[in-house]
Parts: sequence; structure tokens; C-alpha cells
Amino acid sequence: MNFMKPLSTFNRKLAFTLVADELFDLTLYRSLREQTDASWYKLLDELIPIEEKHFAFWQNFFDLRVDRLNIGRRLKLKIMLFWARLLGHGFIHLLLESIEVHGIRKYLKVWDEYRDTELAEAIRGVLDDEFRHEDAIVSGGAERRISGEKIRNIFLGLNDGLVEILGAVSGFFAAFGDTSQVLVAGLTVSVAGAFSMAAGVFVSSGSEKEVESTQRRKAEFLSQGPERADDGVRPLRQAVIVGIAYLVGSFVPIFPVYLGAKNITASLVSAGIMISVISFILAFVSGMDIKRRVVTNLFIGATAVVVTYTIGFAVKSIFGVQV
Repeated sequence: MNFMKPLSTFNRKLAFTLVADELFDLTLYRSLREQTDASWYKLLDELIPIEEKHFAFWQNFFDLRVDRLNIGRRLKLKIMLFWARLLGHGFIHLLLESIEVHGIRKYLKVWDEYRDTELAEAIRGVLDDEFRHEDAIVSGGAERRISGEKIRNIFLGLNDGLVEILGAVSGFFAAFGDTSQVLVAGLTVSVAGAFSMAAGVFVSSGSEKEVESTQRRKAEFLSQGPERADDGVRPLRQAVIVGIAYLVGSFVPIFPVYLGAKNITASLVSAGIMISVISFILAFVSGMDIKRRVVTNLFIGATAVVVTYTIGFAVKSIFGVQV
């Protein structure tokens, strides 16, 4: 693959995206190499040369030099490294898998658009690396100490607690207008919501566990092989994880009230920031469009605030609630 095309031959935005994304992946792997322990060195030392090759190739292909990450990618890098440092091995492994998924989706999309052009051979080569080398390295890499499902449960619990209690606090401010009453009501709903979420996860995970157990025993009976250990879901553990995550997320809009906030503004700001961060991470680890997920969750949160504030105001006006 010795293509050397001027930048004007292809879409300029596409050219910059391909080069800058490879620089981002390369910078992320190098940064993780610096902040992780020795158990990750072998995996990252195999990933880094692949990204160096991709980065150099696209720079030469488009005759485009990108020496540093732009502001958006630098911010994304800092966020990822922060959560990797905070959550440790499980999140790092999930992060590497997510990078792989996003890379494959991106190049398949470019392939669909440029498969009949001279860019096709270049994309084919990179996709070959993505499918064969990186998939083999990441999938067969370091042992998972926290499963991807647990990480998703944590962030889903955080997100649910944030959005639901933000809406509740908004409605309480409209109905009561008194900080102490809003705080008591908010905490009560928060704890009840955490138990409700945990109970729901426990019941659903228990059902899933029963189905898995039945299928496993069926397969063992038909094969007449030795009984395999149960390595499936853990309902109680998942319920506790989601419940605690929900509770932590719910404290974000409640904390400004605890500090004496007289209206919903401080809760809106703190919750909006956290919703954006959590949505970003959820979208990334799930392989979703990041911008769409962030905007969608912010819209849902804003809608919850408007609806609950309206209900609270209406209750106060119609029924004459006074505190």
C-alpha cells in the first residue's frame, strides 16, 4: 500500500479524522502504558506499534501532518485516563475493546462510502489489522477483573439516579420552595429509588440466571460431559452494584441542596455536567454515537426537569401546598 494522494483528492474532513483518530488511539495507548502496572505492558506493547503503523500510513497517504490532538480529543483523552485510573483493570480492558469496536465501525462506514475508489485498498489493509491483529490481542489479553457488564451497570445506575432525582428535586423546589423540605424529600426518593432499581435488577438477573442454568444443564446432559462451573450472572452482586451506583448518581443533584441552594440552578449545572460525562462514557463503551447519546441524555434530563417542575408548580397552585 504505497498510495500518496494529495489532500484535495479525498474529503478533507475524512482525511483529518482518520489521521487524528489514529493519533488519539496511539496517545491513549502510550498514556495507559505509563500509568498502568506491568500486567498491561505486553498487551499495550503489541497495540502501540499497530497504531504507529496506522498513524504513519494515513499521514503519508493524505500527505497530512497532525502533530497534536485538538481540544476535543485532548479532553476525551483526559476523561478516559481519569476513569481508567479510578476503576482500574476492568475499565481499561473494556476501554481497549471499545476502541477496537469504534475503529472497526468507523472503517466499515468509510469502506461502504469509498469501496469503489483508490481509498479502498488502504481501508482494506487497516481493517485487516483491526479484525485480525487488534481483535486477537485485545480479546486474548489481560485477565478481566471487572466484567464489561459490571462497568455498564455502574454507569447505567449512575445515569438513572442522576436523571430521576434531578427531576424529583426540580418538582420539589416548585412545590415546596424550602431547602430543608426539598432535601428531605430528595433523599427519601433517592433511597427508595436505589432499592427499587436494585430489586428490579435482582429479579431480572435471577430470571436470566435460571435460564442460563437450564441451558447449561441441557447441554451437559446431551453431551454427557462433566458438569461445568456456573460462571454466569450474580443477581445479588449486580443488584448491589446498580443500587449503589444509582444512589451515588442521585447525590449529584441533591448535594447543592445540602449546601443550601435556594433554587434548582446549581443542581441543574452539576447534574448537566455529570450527565454529559456519564453519557460520553456509556456511549463509548457501548459503541454508540457519542454526540447523539450525550445530546439525547441531556434532552431527557431537561424534559424531566420541565415536566416535574410544571407538576410541582401545578400541585402547589391547585391544591395550595404551603410549607
